[in-house]
Amino acid sequence: MEETAVKLNAEGIQKKVIAPGRGELSTFPDGTKVRFHYRTSLCDGAVLDDSRTMGGRSKPMELILGKKFKLAVWERVVITMREGEVAEFTCDVKHTALYPLVSQSLRNISVGKDPLEGQRHCCGIAQIHSHHSLGHADLDQLQANPQPLVFTIELLEVLPPGSFQLETWAMTDKEKLEAVPQIHEEGNALYKSGDIAAAAEKYYSAIACLKNLQMKERPGDENWIKLDQMITPLLLNYCQCKLIQGQYYEVLDHCSSLINKYGDNVKAYFKRGKAHAAVWNEAEARADFARVMELDPTLASSVAKELRGLEERLREKQKEEKGRYKNLFGYSGNAPATATTG
Repeated sequence: MEETAVKLNAEGIQKKVIAPGRGELSTFPDGTKVRFHYRTSLCDGAVLDDSRTMGGRSKPMELILGKKFKLAVWERVVITMREGEVAEFTCDVKHTALYPLVSQSLRNISVGKDPLEGQRHCCGIAQIHSHHSLGHADLDQLQANPQPLVFTIELLEVLPPGSFQLETWAMTDKEKLEAVPQIHEEGNALYKSGDIAAAAEKYYSAIACLKNLQMKERPGDENWIKLDQMITPLLLNYCQCKLIQGQYYEVLDHCSSLINKYGDNVKAYFKRGKAHAAVWNEAEARADFARVMELDPTLASSVAKELRGLEERLREKQKEEKGRYKNLFGYSGNAPATATTG
């Protein structure tokens, strides 16, 4: 224990054990999976992130050792811990410079966004010096003024290599590309079974894999286009799930993005038309359904059904609004109109 503390101190890391763990210390070979909760604080005690509350839920961090995670210090400190141990690590700036980027990705994931959203197509060090906002004031401040950080970590589980299925984020590029068709099929099966939320997560996972690969290509190049064409059907499936879940504005955003790139994508127009109709954008919905008819006249019956539904909902809305106005002004059709003069 003392030898470990000496080595950590020499590396600019101070460890304080809060609660001892159990069993023997693992050897942590490459490929080991570790699950842990973490809380990141400034040295004055201000909390930046907490895996128990981030995104409104408690979700432990998972790492596969040896995969060159962007924040290398996390790998360095967890291998000094036993399962169940809680420890506090105060780390010098040289270990924490990339934390703002890591935190941005983790925050994105916690609210269902693309982990790479908001990050530029460049290496981590270049992003640090780019003065590009990360979308969070505290992270922008930390990026502009790097400082030591305190990581409070509870090591929950250590899984040896080969004892678990790899998460997509831990896969190599080749493994990600090979996994996408399987993830897509799993999403389809979940959708057919009626588990819409789980299906959406699968489609999102497959999209995230491909977007991660796409980030490494130059926009417009052949490989970038191929990946984008693989993303499109997955994104349309994801939008179908979001339509069912009532997330209409998300559908509008994604379908508009697809239409901007592929102006003849009839499915994108159809789903966007349904989303417009759901949020009372009558003119936009009719325009999208008209475009669907131009692109594929065989969908006439489906479009007619959607338009009938839209018209019926509009009539109901007008009826409700008329009733509200009557109640608001106390109007009665039998009351005579009167006029007064001063």
